[in-house]
Amino acid sequence: MASDINYQDGPVFPQINESPADDDEPIHPNSPSRRQSEYERIGGRAGSSFLQTLVHLLKGNIGTGLLGLPLAVKNAGLLMGPLSLLVMGIVAVHCMHILVQCSHHLSTKLGKPFLSYGEAVEYGMENVSWLRRHSVWGRRVVNLFLIITQLGFCCVYFVFLSDNVKQVIEAANGTTMNCNTNETAVIVPSFDSRIYMVIFLPFIITLVFIRNLKFLAPFSFVANMVMCASLMLIYYYCLTNIPHPVNLPLRIKCRNRRTSAKCCTWEWVSSPCCTSPSAQSATSASAGIGGSITLNLPDCWMYQIVKLLYSFGIYITYALQFYVPAEILIPPAVARVRPRWALLVDLSIRVGLVLLTCVLAILIPELDLVISLVGSISSSALALIFPPLLQILTFHTEGYSAWVLIKNIVISFLGLVGFVAGTYISIVEIIHRSHSKHIDAFQVFW
Repeated sequence: MASDINYQDGPVFPQINESPADDDEPIHPNSPSRRQSEYERIGGRAGSSFLQTLVHLLKGNIGTGLLGLPLAVKNAGLLMGPLSLLVMGIVAVHCMHILVQCSHHLSTKLGKPFLSYGEAVEYGMENVSWLRRHSVWGRRVVNLFLIITQLGFCCVYFVFLSDNVKQVIEAANGTTMNCNTNETAVIVPSFDSRIYMVIFLPFIITLVFIRNLKFLAPFSFVANMVMCASLMLIYYYCLTNIPHPVNLPLRIKCRNRRTSAKCCTWEWVSSPCCTSPSAQSATSASAGIGGSITLNLPDCWMYQIVKLLYSFGIYITYALQFYVPAEILIPPAVARVRPRWALLVDLSIRVGLVLLTCVLAILIPELDLVISLVGSISSSALALIFPPLLQILTFHTEGYSAWVLIKNIVISFLGLVGFVAGTYISIVEIIHRSHSKHIDAFQVFW
């Protein structure tokens, strides 16, 4: 019976396949068909192809954070901002490489076809004798941070959609075709941004009911196209509206380079592509940069369409970011109920998670603060703290040089500093801004 399975005593994926849904097929513990059955539990009959995976990878990495970089560059300074952004991009991709390397090493050592992030940490901790008894907590902690990170991104998407669509609607009556002089009539106030979040809620719930990444691939491809076109127009605006023009290369062309056999190779190329437009955007809109550079675009029809196109891309991206916590939370829950209740439990959890992200976005409707808080709390841990420590644990018995040990400790320490300082500053700023709004509202009322 599925109810007799204890999902807390081992890796997530092997346990998922012990459910009654897979009992009618002879599945060997470490065979490729075992991995395929996991996709069946999420709603598909097979995994995604390489091209589909690459499309999802691009789609999942081009989001609201890229458009929020100009504000980060402005806060850090036009000199230190781009330099630190480039350095952190290189470090983050290096940590990604470490994670993949450790996962491959452990999966080969254990004879398993695939290891998730949490499983890699769990088996890595088993290499150290005094951590072996508590290795399961490594997987649980990583899965917890993954859930927080991905649902945090989903909260950001709610805020992004509401802010941009609200801005387009309020300026619709006065929007002109002239993008040079930005001749716009008086803005017509509309609903509060939180009302727009509630309006988007049923559409996002419908989107997450698509439970197979294979079916999302066509939508993801279209979203990639419209977002790339939007980024080119945004980049063009930044280049043509710099107070003191400079001759900078159009590094955005690197987005069209062919991918190699390793999907993550493009990250090395995209780091300078993010750095250059971020600095230019910070320069061109230095007077008052919003949480997203789209909020600083002129109110002409071309850039209003850009906002809508990018919003469509973010809408599709919600389903991709949502897939990770759904894959962690739903299969164990479904395995504990009777088969006839499996679909109801699956859809109920999806609805509940979307409602949670919507409520959190309504509570903190500040795009820049939500991005900062999510990045500080969990992204720093997953991208900077855990991978270097995992490399130390994974190759504990094989041995490594003192340089590798020092490098990993330094990266993890920097990630920890960013985690603590970033989280503290984000929370303080959220409290301060909320308090200021309450004071303003009180003064208006009286």
